[in-house]
Amino acid sequence: MDAWIVWLLVGVGFGVGEVLTLSLFLGPFAVGGLGAAAAAGAGGGLAIQVLVFAVVTALVFGLVRPIAVRHLRQPSSTRTGAAALVGRTAVVTSALEGPDLMGQVRLDGEVWTARHAGLEPVQPGEVVTVLEINGATVVVSD
Repeated sequence: MDAWIVWLLVGVGFGVGEVLTLSLFLGPFAVGGLGAAAAAGAGGGLAIQVLVFAVVTALVFGLVRPIAVRHLRQPSSTRTGAAALVGRTAVVTSALEGPDLMGQVRLDGEVWTARHAGLEPVQPGEVVTVLEINGATVVVSD
């Protein structure tokens, strides 16, 4: 069997292991194996192949892996669902009044039950800001 095929199988084996474990540990060995396969395909001797494997693996460990680990540990900055509505503006459609300062607002084209976080009633047509979503109720302030 040709040496490049052996190195290719080594790279694929480590790649499959990385996909199964998602540890970011076996991936550099997979890339090193593919580099060694390229060196073997180019006609390099066994010493060159092993050297390419070691150097490429070390470079991926030293340069790529820390960036990938740092990226995986960052929390997602994309807010979805009701959390994406916090901070947006809404228009009061039914006065926020009464003892609970309850009414309705139009938020992103939908009418929501709303509660004003302040102490004063808010009249229809005024623009308010969404502070939080509490169940099916939007808590707003002006």
